[in-house]
Amino acid sequence: MKNNIKETIVTVCLIAIAILLLNPFHFWMPDMMVMAMLAFALVIFGIFASFILREKVFDERDIIHRTLAGRNAFLAGATILMLSIVIEGYSHSVDPWLVIALIAMIIVKITTRIWSDKNL
Repeated sequence: MKNNIKETIVTVCLIAIAILLLNPFHFWMPDMMVMAMLAFALVIFGIFASFILREKVFDERDIIHRTLAGRNAFLAGATILMLSIVIEGYSHSVDPWLVIALIAMIIVKITTRIWSDKNL
């Protein structure tokens, strides 16, 4: 896995940019800085997605590892979105993007499962 170091660096950069976009210390973020960081986050995410799309399967263990990673990522994302929806529901102002993201994840998961059961 010669790309392992590249993938790790890209992943750490993506996480760092995401955390900085939250502006946890409220000490920066003029509009121009936010726009530049959003563009950088988009580029880094594109690189990260390309690593995922170029993964190669070598044997049955790789298939199991990819399946487990995908399942855990889906459950983590869906859990966080569901908790966010519930928490915002208590304040009676649920952000529609949370619901849209959760629905999209579920539809893609089910559609991919049906397609792979038919075609693979």
